[in-house]
Amino acid sequence: MAVLRQEADPGEAGLDPDALARLDRELARRVDDGEMPGFLVSVARAGRVAHLTAYGARDVAAGLPVESDTLWRIYSMTKPVTTVGALMLVEDGLLSLDDEVGRHLPAFAEPRVYVDGAGDQVRTRPASGPLLVRHLMTHTAGLTFAFYHAHPVDALYRAAGLDSSVAPGTDLAGTTDVYASLPLMFDPGTRWNYSVATNVLGRIVEVVSGRPLDAYLTERVFRPLGMEDAGFEVSDAQAERLAELYGETDDGDLEPIDGLPLRGRPRFLSGSGGMVASAHDMHRFMELLRRHGELDGTRLLRPETVRLMTRNHLPGGADLRTAGVPPHDDPGNEGVGFGLGVSVVVDPSRTREPSGLGAYGWSGVATTTFWVDPGRDLTVQFYTQVRPRSSHTVYRDLRRLVHEALTD
Repeated sequence: MAVLRQEADPGEAGLDPDALARLDRELARRVDDGEMPGFLVSVARAGRVAHLTAYGARDVAAGLPVESDTLWRIYSMTKPVTTVGALMLVEDGLLSLDDEVGRHLPAFAEPRVYVDGAGDQVRTRPASGPLLVRHLMTHTAGLTFAFYHAHPVDALYRAAGLDSSVAPGTDLAGTTDVYASLPLMFDPGTRWNYSVATNVLGRIVEVVSGRPLDAYLTERVFRPLGMEDAGFEVSDAQAERLAELYGETDDGDLEPIDGLPLRGRPRFLSGSGGMVASAHDMHRFMELLRRHGELDGTRLLRPETVRLMTRNHLPGGADLRTAGVPPHDDPGNEGVGFGLGVSVVVDPSRTREPSGLGAYGWSGVATTTFWVDPGRDLTVQFYTQVRPRSSHTVYRDLRRLVHEALTD
């Protein structure tokens, strides 16, 4: 079992130890105040971990501490991993960003866009253009989530039983067919809406590779990178290291809740959010991207593919707030664009927290996040296991305090 360890002195890595101590104190305060059960944070420069702190509990009731080998449900941090797997198929010549999704998933061959109405009275029209693989990777496909409650198509997702993005009783293939039966919110490529698109991409990976998503990613990504604990299920040997998942109660306390992955191989392999991983696993994944597709002599992607993945692809070079539909009209989305499976900082002067131009990464619903800042040769990851009722403010403090720790 591989474990993440500190490898460099903070000062020698261009990090202020006093500022890092402030970071740890702020995160520990949140644990002590009952906002989080525990956390792990790591900061690396030039690929070497120069700050690593684990604090609090991975399981409060059992009194088990967070440790460097703790396993975390990373939820939407799965999306960049699935995207890398798909881009490997592009490099293999088996898939193209400009392939029509319907070529691989016939149910999407003739996409239609919502016009008006509700229930049985919904009116649609043909999409102005085809739905492409690149639209899935950039979340410009016109798909949505049931939980938004902002558009009539969101309600259609709920009516179809997609509250958790999974059609009841189905696998990935069956669920993507249900997505295809519903209208798009907008014409592909014209707006941005964070959605179930990466589940559709995961299904395309299965069809094109001829392998289940978990087997494909294990063979092509996890094993080559030494991501020993990463996967879509938790084995008996891993179970004690998996952190408990918590949700916020009405009075602000935390209580254990169910969450993926469950014990045993799941029926539904979610390319959007089904993974579990350790901090060591995700450090290896970040290093693959930081090093432009190669790690320890193993190359998974060409440098030009990583550059393509980590540049903004939104229409007209817009940011998430400008290109996004109403749920994304948030000040936190200013200055941030979207690449292939990751957000990308396009204007640091407009971001809510200090950010480097071109910094990219993504977060998960259980309050986990990672980012790579190429200009500062910096990688950061943070984990706890809380599904908050609204956006967790810890990300703002994390980015600010890491920025304050940089001395060069």
